[in-house]
Amino acid sequence: MAETRTIDVVVTRRRSAAQDVVLLDLAPAVGTLPRWAPGAHVTVVLDDGRERQYSLCSDPDDGTTWRIGVLRQREVSAWLHENARVGCTLRVRGPANHFLFAPSPGRRYVFVAGGIGITPLVPMLAAAAAAGNEFSLLYLGRSRASMALVEELEERYRGRVEVFAADEGVRLDLSARFAGQQARTVVYGCGPARLLDGLGAALDDRPPGSLHVERFAPRTFAPPRWAERFRLELLMSAETLTVEPHESVLDVLERHDVPVVSSCRVGTCGTCEVAVVDGEVEHRDSVLSPEEQAGNRSMMPCVSRACGPVLTLDL
Repeated sequence: MAETRTIDVVVTRRRSAAQDVVLLDLAPAVGTLPRWAPGAHVTVVLDDGRERQYSLCSDPDDGTTWRIGVLRQREVSAWLHENARVGCTLRVRGPANHFLFAPSPGRRYVFVAGGIGITPLVPMLAAAAAAGNEFSLLYLGRSRASMALVEELEERYRGRVEVFAADEGVRLDLSARFAGQQARTVVYGCGPARLLDGLGAALDDRPPGSLHVERFAPRTFAPPRWAERFRLELLMSAETLTVEPHESVLDVLERHDVPVVSSCRVGTCGTCEVAVVDGEVEHRDSVLSPEEQAGNRSMMPCVSRACGPVLTLDL
């Protein structure tokens, strides 16, 4: 489950990492920062309630500083580009991690990044190198100028980084690249949907656990398998609620004042994850791995639903 505590942090350093990308170093206003592992992200919460998730790309062993990479887009990212200067105080919730990387002896790792998707992979690369694993990075982007930290990574991991810049005419054929890969190879990918869908297709015949991805945008789904209303039973409060076909589980929980922290509301951040006690879930999130979904131990109530008439949650 995600860390739901919100803390104040101070911007201690700001530097450009690429065209329209800034790196922000964040220190705790008081005390030390919560611990985290490669793959974690935090949620920046603005005073007006807007919020956005950013991957941590610093050293997990450094309890004094978090670093996030911010691509200038709309809403929160644009605000940070314009206002997050050294000395600025921000409200941050987390960390949370549904993209956990912990290197295993003897494993070979391939990291695939598209654009700003490089940020969660930076501490993974460092962890793989420190553990002595064989690894490589395939880094894709519109141009080198738009690819954060590209020169730094090429220098640090000489011979292990391949850059595919579209404006240089360098393309990556995922099917050809991963054809015949050894069974011990595990792939971690982060980037736009087209890239991650391509990875999924290229690795479709691999054993479970061969591919781990983190998505920026939700996946698309067919209509729910269970199109009827269902009963929602809450174990701890002994409440029984009804979820209509047009409602999300999260909508119903909030309407009945059941405390669940949420953020994206489209199944990509993992903030609203709740434990499942009984009943089959139709998982419609973009966070949990296929193995985690099959385990049926938790769900994202913002998008996932019951597959039958009753679902029991640990709430």
